[in-house]
Amino acid sequence: MQKFSRNHRIAAITKILLENPNKVMSLNNFTLMFNTAKSTVSEDILVVKDTLNKFQMGRIDTISGASGGIKYVCGISNEKRREFAEKLCIILKNRERIIPGNFLYMTDIMFNPVIIHTAGVILASIFIERNIDYVVTVETKGIPLAYEVARIMGVQLVVVRREQKFTEGSTLTINYVSGSTGRIQTMSLSKKALKKGSKCIFIDDFMRAGGTAMGIINLLKEFESELLGIGFLIDNVETPKKLVQDYKSIVDFKGIDENGNALLFPSENV
Repeated sequence: MQKFSRNHRIAAITKILLENPNKVMSLNNFTLMFNTAKSTVSEDILVVKDTLNKFQMGRIDTISGASGGIKYVCGISNEKRREFAEKLCIILKNRERIIPGNFLYMTDIMFNPVIIHTAGVILASIFIERNIDYVVTVETKGIPLAYEVARIMGVQLVVVRREQKFTEGSTLTINYVSGSTGRIQTMSLSKKALKKGSKCIFIDDFMRAGGTAMGIINLLKEFESELLGIGFLIDNVETPKKLVQDYKSIVDFKGIDENGNALLFPSENV
């Protein structure tokens, strides 16, 4: 059987761990893959672990016991978080992004893989210690970000719909009040989508007044489940009264000034 150099083993171990975040990988899998001793694999893992720590790119945890092994846990340095938020603010400040009603055009941002990946790492690293079962979002614009957070955390994504779909089977539907307009709206979720007693976080693209987040909280209660965290790409801090208070965001939007410039700043909790 082919033998692999240390460089080959380290590269392969790193790739496998990064592609399977938060998943316990047995050392036996690596010893069989590389046809080498467990002690050799352990030394390789120490190199990977040390490299990730030095560059603040996450960490490797060791899980003891018969079913133990190692797993990669996402992470990003405070400097990289701030740098990303500042660059995102510059992109969003382009005056051509302002559309009628003083809204920002964000569709291209939400479907940019590079931007959404880094935003996903930032939000996932905030909530990674909460041991959640699902990432929850509401269709449609926030789906790419929520998917990336779910992928990095190694959990399933659940998408709540605005309207009932017959393809979803039996659904649970609730009414909620929009925090920004005060209108009654609905959201629904298939009864097969979420197990009772689950722990979840809610991820979305834009926070206005928090009506949708409050609706998610109430919807999860119907599933006897709990919301452990809320995260957004952008928070409209100009909205005076939020329906929810405990949440995280990457960028703060403070409206449009008298000269027609969008006011955006890195969030203090980045």
